[in-house]
Amino acid sequence: MAFKKMNKTADILADKIAAGFSMEGTDWIPEGATEPAVIEEVAEAEIAPDETLKEQLFSMFRHNKLALVSAIIIILYILLTVFAPLIAPCDPFAQDLYNQASNPTDGHLLGTDSLGRDVFTRMLYGGRVSLMIGLLPTTISMILGTVLGLIAGFIGGVVDSIIMRIADVLMAFPSLLLAMLVSYTLGNGMLTIFIALSFVGWAGTARVVRSEVLSLREKEYVEAATSIGVKRSTIMFRHILPNCVPTLVVLFTMNVPGNILTEASLSFLGIGAQPPSTSWGLLVFEMKKFLTQAPVPTLAPGIAILILVVAFNFLGDALRDKLDPSLKD
Repeated sequence: MAFKKMNKTADILADKIAAGFSMEGTDWIPEGATEPAVIEEVAEAEIAPDETLKEQLFSMFRHNKLALVSAIIIILYILLTVFAPLIAPCDPFAQDLYNQASNPTDGHLLGTDSLGRDVFTRMLYGGRVSLMIGLLPTTISMILGTVLGLIAGFIGGVVDSIIMRIADVLMAFPSLLLAMLVSYTLGNGMLTIFIALSFVGWAGTARVVRSEVLSLREKEYVEAATSIGVKRSTIMFRHILPNCVPTLVVLFTMNVPGNILTEASLSFLGIGAQPPSTSWGLLVFEMKKFLTQAPVPTLAPGIAILILVVAFNFLGDALRDKLDPSLKD
């Protein structure tokens, strides 16, 4: 019954527009069609996918073993770093100056660094920094980009122009260069990188969300909700935003490895993590001159970064193939 009322409303709207009549007032709307509960129920039914997001994810993992392996690798990395104090065989700061830059031994699974510290232990603790910089700034920047993209796409006009021009300026410069600029301005350290990556990476998300909103705001349920005076914030966050979630999930898995690589690059350049704390990028920087003498502890952090980034990319590709409507038959 609700669908019939909604369809009748849409037909009258089309006829009024075609005839060039004014649609001021609400006397032309069928009885019961203006009930908020009815409008919201119809809108949610209109946008409900054949499968929920949870069902789509389970289906993807059942049919795409590469995505499943990638997800397992990512979870394993997270567990290893979270439980580093329980897993690490040594103190991450304990030095052995008689055993500097050595290859793996019985007491050191991946060898030692330039100060005789256990590389495996420092990789576990350094992974905390790398994963935190990969996940948290990505989350913050995506929330910021999503909100600004919703506002720009739905409101339009001058607001849209201002937000998109700022996004254009940010996207005109490489993210690594902007992060370096912020780091040099505010000083070295992880907090600086955190701030830089959080407030530099929102532009791409904002543009993607804006393009989604421009398409979704033309849907019948959005026009009907707007015509009866439903608040803009309700329309944006209750009816439009859920349709953007699959795209945001894909963007998240694509942006995390980029931030991990940016952090590793900044730490390698000496403007990221500062001793005695560590990260994978800093470990590579500290051991680069010992490549021929101790290749295992030198290459291990770089290989860890490579495996994690590739896992996120494979998972992102699988999510895009599963969740992107334009790629479905």
